Amino acid sequence: MIHYTYHESPVGALLMQSDGRVLTGLHFHDEKYVPQRQADWELSLDLPIFARTYLQLDEYFAGSRREFDLPIEPTGTEFQRRVWNVLLRIPYGTTTTYGAMARDLGQPTAMRAVGAANGRNPISIIVPCHRAIGADGTLTGYAGGLHRKRALLELESAAHPLFGRAAT
Repeated sequence: MIHYTYHESPVGALLMQSDGRVLTGLHFHDEKYVPQRQADWELSLDLPIFARTYLQLDEYFAGSRREFDLPIEPTGTEFQRRVWNVLLRIPYGTTTTYGAMARDLGQPTAMRAVGAANGRNPISIIVPCHRAIGADGTLTGYAGGLHRKRALLELESAAHPLFGRAAT
């Protein structure tokens, strides 16, 4: 069974999913890969993992939280999970490139595959795929829309040429 709920945020409604113990999904309600509700989904308004996620997201958007402390289990291929682990190591307020991520994975020519894995990140914001940018500093490839990527980077005053600091 998949538990789900919605949470309003400054960047739009967020769909949260859980197996009952950990967060398994956090999607923008209108993103490119948002899962469609199925018969085995149950609306759960009082699940403890959702309460923790609400609180931490609200703190993040208020500017008082820089790191999330939530149990998560994103579902994906082994390569995707490796990419998402790299994303989890990008510090708040900084960015990196898809090429740098590929090099970090020991696969320097896999920039496009890294970008595709970023696009399939099932736990947006918490697994900060918004912090990955193009080699030329452009904001590219965000399933939630570039307007949201820009808003999240502005919230973090991220190291991006548009925000006053050089990207890594």
